[in-house]
Amino acid sequence: MPILTRRAFAAGLTALALPSIIRPARAAPRTLTVASLLGDDKPETKIWLKVRDLVEAKLPGRFDFRIVGNAALGGEKEVAEGIRLDSIQASLSTMSVLSAWVPETQLFDLPFVFRDRDHVRRATSGPIGDEFKQTLTGQGFVTLGFINYGARHLLAKEAVTTPEGVAEKRIRVIQSPLHVELWKAYGALPTPIPITETYNALKTGVVDMMDLTKSAYAGFRLYEVVPYLIETAHIWATGAVYLSAGFWNSLADDEKTVFAAAISEGSAYFDELMQADETVSMEAAKAAGGQTIVPEDRDSWAQGAESVWTALAPKVGGIERIKALAAL
Repeated sequence: MPILTRRAFAAGLTALALPSIIRPARAAPRTLTVASLLGDDKPETKIWLKVRDLVEAKLPGRFDFRIVGNAALGGEKEVAEGIRLDSIQASLSTMSVLSAWVPETQLFDLPFVFRDRDHVRRATSGPIGDEFKQTLTGQGFVTLGFINYGARHLLAKEAVTTPEGVAEKRIRVIQSPLHVELWKAYGALPTPIPITETYNALKTGVVDMMDLTKSAYAGFRLYEVVPYLIETAHIWATGAVYLSAGFWNSLADDEKTVFAAAISEGSAYFDELMQADETVSMEAAKAAGGQTIVPEDRDSWAQGAESVWTALAPKVGGIERIKALAAL
């Protein structure tokens, strides 16, 4: 056989062997930064551990979840701004904070609208919930699920049992017009303060009281500075589970399907965790000297908030829409 032919033959064998030797390098996992206000033991972080595991099971090695807890990336407002800038790719937020961008979501935040958890679930899983998902997504918050943080209760340094007890008191409120209007209706002096600054504000006397869910009451150890939790349950704190638009739009269709399913399952998991966490949280608060107070004549609290429905009606679709939601 001529030398050239032998060389060509050898070269052909080498070429055939190359695919078994040289393999394409595996793509590095894509990083997404996830912000949580609380620690690893709280539902706010556990939901993302669940989502991470569900995504990894379907898309192994594609994503690296960097879950940053204990409000290290800021409070809800700062995180929401980070989501819009795509410096943060995933988080949770109360509707109260997101209403700064989507005012109509205040419908879910109105006082004394929801009776219980099941009432909230019916609202978020129905047409109004679907509408809000689309509207929030249009503002850069790709909302794939809703969660229930539980009811908000009044937290105070003294045993306040009637609406008159908050008159002239300085109360920390969420940075939301609705919450400002609510406490003005009772004659209180609303002071917007980020959640990360509330402990010191209460300790130093900048404010006298605030409102929050039972889980977060213990999560932020607020029973050390406001030992009384008055069970007003004036607002059921609905939240959104969202991704940044930049991150979402970068996903392939199969990846979007996996994330949507994982967040849907994670949202249901969060609600289960939150109910269990409320019990543990109040036991911890009680052990540290916190006290739970049942308010006198809860109807008087509800009547005092009626003016908020009237004031917010134009922003949330009208008073009839509010009444329909309350009767759902």
